Amino acid sequence: MAVEFRVLGDLDVRIDGRAVGIGHARQQCVLAALLVEPHRAVATGQLISRVWGDEVPDGAAVTLRGYLSRLRQALAGAEDVRIVRRHPGYLLAVDPDRVDLHRFRELTEKARRTDDDATAISCLEQALGLWRGEAFDGLATPWLVAYRQTLDRQRLAAALDRNDLALRHGQHGRLLPDVLALSSRYPWDERLAAQAMLALYRCGRQADALEQFHQMRRRLAAEVGTDPSPPLALLYQQILTADPVLAAPDIPVAGGTEPAAATGPPPGRPSAAQHAGTVPRQLPASPGVFAGRTAQLARLDEQLGDAAHPDGGSPVVISSIGGGGGVGKTWLALRWAHANADRFPDGQLYANLRGFDPTAHPVEWPAVVRGFLEALGVEPARVPAEPEAQASLYRTLVAGRRMLVVLDDARDAATVIPLLPGTPTSAVLVTSRRQLASLVTTHGARPLPLDVLPDGEAHELIVRQVGAARVAGQPDAVADILRFCGGLPLALGIVAARATLRPDLALSSIAAELTTGASPLDVLDGDEVTTNLRVVLSSSVRALTPAAAEVFTLLGLAPGPDISRAAAASLTARTPDELGPLLRELADAHLVQEHLAGRYRMHDLVRVFAVERAAGDPAGARSALCRLVDHHLHTAHAAALLLSPQRDPLTLTPASSGVTAEPLGDLEAALAWFTREHQVLLATIEYAGDNGLDAPAGQLSWTLATYFDRQGHWHDWATVARRAVESTRRLDDRSAQAQAHRLLAGACSNLGRYEEAQSNLLAARDLFAALGDDEGRAHTHFDLSMLHDRQRRPRQALPHARQSLALYERVGSPLKQAVALNAIGWYHSQMGEHQEAITYCRRALALSQQVGSAYGQANTWDSIGFAHHHLGEYEQAVGCYQQALTLFAEMGDRHAEGIVLDHLGDTWAAAGRPAAARDAWQRSLALFEELGHADSDSVRHKLTACPDR
Repeated sequence: MAVEFRVLGDLDVRIDGRAVGIGHARQQCVLAALLVEPHRAVATGQLISRVWGDEVPDGAAVTLRGYLSRLRQALAGAEDVRIVRRHPGYLLAVDPDRVDLHRFRELTEKARRTDDDATAISCLEQALGLWRGEAFDGLATPWLVAYRQTLDRQRLAAALDRNDLALRHGQHGRLLPDVLALSSRYPWDERLAAQAMLALYRCGRQADALEQFHQMRRRLAAEVGTDPSPPLALLYQQILTADPVLAAPDIPVAGGTEPAAATGPPPGRPSAAQHAGTVPRQLPASPGVFAGRTAQLARLDEQLGDAAHPDGGSPVVISSIGGGGGVGKTWLALRWAHANADRFPDGQLYANLRGFDPTAHPVEWPAVVRGFLEALGVEPARVPAEPEAQASLYRTLVAGRRMLVVLDDARDAATVIPLLPGTPTSAVLVTSRRQLASLVTTHGARPLPLDVLPDGEAHELIVRQVGAARVAGQPDAVADILRFCGGLPLALGIVAARATLRPDLALSSIAAELTTGASPLDVLDGDEVTTNLRVVLSSSVRALTPAAAEVFTLLGLAPGPDISRAAAASLTARTPDELGPLLRELADAHLVQEHLAGRYRMHDLVRVFAVERAAGDPAGARSALCRLVDHHLHTAHAAALLLSPQRDPLTLTPASSGVTAEPLGDLEAALAWFTREHQVLLATIEYAGDNGLDAPAGQLSWTLATYFDRQGHWHDWATVARRAVESTRRLDDRSAQAQAHRLLAGACSNLGRYEEAQSNLLAARDLFAALGDDEGRAHTHFDLSMLHDRQRRPRQALPHARQSLALYERVGSPLKQAVALNAIGWYHSQMGEHQEAITYCRRALALSQQVGSAYGQANTWDSIGFAHHHLGEYEQAVGCYQQALTLFAEMGDRHAEGIVLDHLGDTWAAAGRPAAARDAWQRSLALFEELGHADSDSVRHKLTACPDR
């Protein structure tokens, strides 16, 4: 069934035209936070921030999962709509065309791309017609309020563009009601005021048009203390004198033309400054091949759209594009500047400040000012001698003029500040490899961070340069090229240029060159230094302090997709406080990205460059990586014991000098740490196993077992457990090898690979027996009982459980005795002996409570609930299951939550409560689907068979 999401008004969801209830406002906010970024994972922390702002309640993560589960239920009838767990958070899989917000943006972008005015007007009319009121009306989190303001500006920009096009084609009569309504809503927008004046004049209402101007002038004088802009004042004079240039054009467009009731200025009318003096046009050529960056271009529209609209804030509107070398800052700046040149009729100034040029020193600001003065028509003999006086003259000449100043490749804010105009009629566009924070702080610059191109935009760039037919014929090769370049525009441009220059060469050959070379950077060597990625990155690193350059080199060695500040401190043998300023320097230089608070990552090609630098000191690199492995091992060991205090701790060797384990205060902190470090730990285990660090590789695998089990990451569990078996075998450590076999068996059992699980458990049993390790034997017999239980063979499971209990009693382990007693009770229940089951489980519960094992209590409550259910004691069963659910939720064990919810649904169904049963099964199914659990089909079948009421 087709689904439609409407957010340009109140949040409205429809399936096949029928409204669907999404729940209360907070739950609607969760859906809204996912709808704005379809097919993109939104981090859990970011979701929580969007939904609760600064007032995050205790247990927000658990509450969020509940909201997501109920949203899945509400959307269950929709085709091709899924909310899925995707690291580091959640993702809404839906066609963006099903969301009016994204249709609005696609239509406005289509209008900007087309050269046909009729098509553009039609697209903009359709886009504006999607709005039913304020976006996300009725929802009021801080994030949504800010996002609503952004959308409101985009809506206004679309309306203004539509108005300009309609006026160009003589549609003033049709347009007038909308323009006047907008003018009352946006009384400070001078572009809108000009449109209203022109429409009124052309409709024969000259006096009303003049009154529009007077109202704007009085408003500006009273509130801001300034006059209307020169272009608006010029339009006033033209209306006042009935200037013939105001004649409405007679240009046919879809729907016909309107007769001219009066006259008006065509788009691009000359400004006062154009009549008065030199108009510089210094922009270099726009990039010949450009793709994507739609969102960034729209953001620049927003940021620089306030030029000539004083608000009492900064004296000039400044946008600062920041990003690493080769990310396309200059291309973006020039693309926007050329597309918007008509908004700055008094000219465009441009200077390449060469802040990171590998062949030249940075340009000093006085030299730039002198160049600007020359472009503004100042004779050399009249240029003052002192740089400050030159800057003063420059500001005087541009005062009140609508100009765009583009300052490319700035090294620092100190070079930019003297080049800023002094009045708000001009706009400044700055690019830099640094963040220029002081420019934001002291001059109100609006930052625009620029990252690599998304896959779709990167593909579009290749298509535009290489050709659609050639790309379509070799999709696998293109995919390899895109994967290699990682969205970095410079890398894409170099590879695309090579393909363009060699039309006879198959793209598969080019892809092979990229992936088989000695270094990826060798094949990204353009003809000039500015198109040589290694040279570009070298110039960025040379601008760093020596300490920051050293940290950059070591960060490139770290396994995994990113690294935390705490782990980076151990890697570099610094304290977190010492490391903080150096990481900020690297982030400011866009050599690393702080993509989440306290977490840093590099582009793959930047990482390759860092690794090349590290090759000069192999011993230092090895020591740094050993420190990093120690950091992860000691922190993971502490976290594992917080998740499962009953586990027997490992005996770890002391950490290397310079290593500081991350402090974790409680179970919630441990679970959050494992979640953040999941992929990093997998990569660390792989590195350790491949580089002779066999003991840490095996021990790290042990630390992850409980987390992987509770979160359902069984494939990852199996992968690291196999690594542990290999590592411990090389060490010839039979005790560790036996534990590794047990770990692997647990993962295989969860994955339904029962034969492999049994062979590993038998191997572990034999090793423990040879070592005379009764506790190890007890663990293995218990695992064998669980394996039989998974295969619905309680009679085969029971003897192993009894043997494990006897061995636990021999070694004196009350906690493990409780676990074994619960298992014995469970197997009796599976055989229909429910009263005997309750007897054993009550003994298990008492022991679990005595030793303070929340996990043991939760499992036992589930077992007791099952027995009561089958005795027909449904009320007692429900109470037991609720106890288990509360404990499992507190521990973050989603797998166990799903199992208990399934049992609870069975009990409600047996008690004649189908609605309650459906609710429990739907919650269970949502968890199982998230985890990829094999029991999903069973629960789904129960839901299908369950009546609605």
